[in-house]
Amino acid sequence: MNVLIDARQISKTFTLHQQGGLTLPVLDQVSLQAAAGECVALAGPSGAGKSTLLKALYANYLVERGSIRIRHRGNWLDMAAALPHEIADARRHTLGYVSQFLRAIPRVPALDIVAEPLCEWGVDANEARREAGALLARLNIPERLWRLPPATFSGGEQQRVNIARGMIAPRPILLLDEPTASLDAANRAVVVDLMREALARGAALVGIFHDEATRDAVAHRVFEVPLANKPEALA
Repeated sequence: MNVLIDARQISKTFTLHQQGGLTLPVLDQVSLQAAAGECVALAGPSGAGKSTLLKALYANYLVERGSIRIRHRGNWLDMAAALPHEIADARRHTLGYVSQFLRAIPRVPALDIVAEPLCEWGVDANEARREAGALLARLNIPERLWRLPPATFSGGEQQRVNIARGMIAPRPILLLDEPTASLDAANRAVVVDLMREALARGAALVGIFHDEATRDAVAHRVFEVPLANKPEALA
């Protein structure tokens, strides 16, 4: 098994400074692996820490304990201990992240937002825009919108721009936070096809899928994120 993600014994606690320094354990010694060509669906009740785990894998959240190793440029990189420039390089070349929210950049056209990851890989700008346009068309974004900033797009259109940006570069690892939320059936089917294509080329996917049909269509196994604040975890 070609493991691409190897997270071991990771713990994360939030400190609520406006609540007198109250500490809230969210992840407690969580271990997770994902292999090439495998999709792992994160499950658990609200508050279990599914999104926190994804953000920890992406190094948006620092963890207090544990290691988060990914295969990057042929070697293991611990995202929990990596330097900022190492994290940036991993995100550029290895680790993709698709959330349900687009942080639109003012005055930057949707086409350029989607093409940017390919340009960072060294792809010619015109070719990157051509591929971006093809992906936006596949995701049913009308061509009349490609040259417009997506800040004024509908929520579903923004989400599809976000998906296109996150998936246009063939990164080996994809983290997906409810990628089909708010999408209609036709566009969900397109996203499922894109995820299946990523798996077919050997990517490892870890995602949150509240839509059971989407989860069942792509997930090879379900990982239950254990509740950190249950009595046995706090004992």
